[in-house]
Amino acid sequence: MHFAAGDITDFLSIDLSTIIATWCNLLILFLVLKHFLFKPVNKVLDSRKEEVAKTYKEADDAKENAKAMEAEYSTKLAKAKEEGAQIVKEATKKAQQRSDEIIVDAKQEAKAIVDNAHDQIEREKKIAINEIKDEITDIALGAAAAVVEKEVSTKDNERLIESFIDSVGDL
Repeated sequence: MHFAAGDITDFLSIDLSTIIATWCNLLILFLVLKHFLFKPVNKVLDSRKEEVAKTYKEADDAKENAKAMEAEYSTKLAKAKEEGAQIVKEATKKAQQRSDEIIVDAKQEAKAIVDNAHDQIEREKKIAINEIKDEITDIALGAAAAVVEKEVSTKDNERLIESFIDSVGDL
């Protein structure tokens, strides 16, 4: 390729009409891009910015709500533990009272049984004593009748006394 001196100057020469046309083309391109590209992109960016801000606000609200719920649950848990401890304490107290009542009732019942046994023993003892007295009386009367029928010699008297003692010993 060979260039002539006039060709380069024609190529490099810029006239005012070319500059104005270039500026007009640039301005039109800017306006078209601004209308069709910048506004939609700015809308998308603004809506995305609003969504992000909304998401952050929702996250902050959720975090505050979670903290409030945690505090509420902690309070409820503490109250439940306290109520549980109170229930256990009351149940223990009632159980102790019932145990004491059972022990008192058992002691009273045992005392009644022992008293009843003592009374029955005393009755049986009196009955036995009365029977022994009756037997002794019968034996004494029998011995007296035998003495009256016979003339009692010393030997018979000793034998009657020994027989009486043996009879009493058997009872």
